[in-house]
Amino acid sequence: MFYEITDELTDERVSIRIKAQPAASKSEFCEVYGEDAIKIRIKAPAVEGAANKELVKFLSKSFKVSKSDIIFKTGQNSKVKIVVFPLTQIFNDWITQNGYR
Repeated sequence: MFYEITDELTDERVSIRIKAQPAASKSEFCEVYGEDAIKIRIKAPAVEGAANKELVKFLSKSFKVSKSDIIFKTGQNSKVKIVVFPLTQIFNDWITQNGYR
């Protein structure tokens, strides 16, 4: 599975493995990439961290999480990344609606 929900003393967090595709026509979720990542198209190019900034902005808007709460665990300089952020009901609804649960 491309995501993992952890409970660190009632502070539930989501780790999500992402295959980023920078320089797309728009930022959007695509499909599950392999068995352990989700592909996300990013509008910004992979230049000087622009794609990472756009990815954080996209995740923040998609799951109603503060940008400062989204942390890169691995892959800041790679197309495959793991990001961590607080679990929200919107994320739970999203994984249920898309059949990822």
